[in-house]
Amino acid sequence: MTGVLQRAWEWLAPPEVPLVDGRLVKRGRRAPAAPVPAPASVPLALLLEPPRAPVEPVAPPAFVHPLANQHLLLSGIPVGYRLERSRRRSIGMTVRIEGLQVRAPLGTSLAAVQQVLQGKADWILRKLAEQRQRGLEQQGARLQWGAQTALPYLGASLALQLAAPLPARTAAQLRPDGVLQLALAADAPPGQIRRRVHAWWLQEARRDFTARLEHFAPLLGVQWRSLGLSSARTRWGSARSDGSIRLNWRLLHYAPEIIDYVVVHELSHLRHMDHSPRFWATVGSVLPDYRALRQRLRDQAAPAWDDGDE
Repeated sequence: MTGVLQRAWEWLAPPEVPLVDGRLVKRGRRAPAAPVPAPASVPLALLLEPPRAPVEPVAPPAFVHPLANQHLLLSGIPVGYRLERSRRRSIGMTVRIEGLQVRAPLGTSLAAVQQVLQGKADWILRKLAEQRQRGLEQQGARLQWGAQTALPYLGASLALQLAAPLPARTAAQLRPDGVLQLALAADAPPGQIRRRVHAWWLQEARRDFTARLEHFAPLLGVQWRSLGLSSARTRWGSARSDGSIRLNWRLLHYAPEIIDYVVVHELSHLRHMDHSPRFWATVGSVLPDYRALRQRLRDQAAPAWDDGDE
């Protein structure tokens, strides 16, 4: 209404009378204001469309073991784990890169197992996150096989040299300066380089591990009978009561003192097939700093190989 009255007053008000050549000039009428556009019409389909549901928050990523046979929520996060039953006295659990593995006595109910897991929820989730990060670091350190490849070896760096002049029937030879010479053409494909290095690596692992077993077995008062090489992704070794020892060939990436820890660990199982205080006391009898060595092994991720033809 205010706008209408204002326009009426402007029309009725006395015109300003300018003089042009002594003559009065009539004031012209003000130009009308531009019309206000009408609001755009809304399609009927949009008016009839039901309101959209609110967007649900994205659930945190689940931790699922590749061989999971049980699932549960830990602090709201879905976890798939591998449950195994055996003749044992208590519930045990292991968290590795592949996920959570639980071992329970034969007569233990699933509800009892899950109650134990709920009580350890914070620890399990923290370890699962750490192992996932470790896996990502391994993938990031995946070896790219070529003439310029360098890989960790016994805590130092090992460089490759192709087309090296080697003695007859010698496929690979390590120089004192940490260069591994390979009897391969300079343009050898990556797969061929990797297989040649891997064959040499297994020979060195068996030689190195055997020497360490022979050194530590008398100190622990045990006798080992056979050595096997393992290619497990996360398990560094195992021991059986018959004296059979298996060690992961990837250990050759680590410093000698870390390899010593794994060797002593497995030899100590020949006296105690568990992880009781007596077992750790046995390990500590020859390696007093085993805790620090164990932590270094956990903190350092070995580089990932292309394992297609191992």
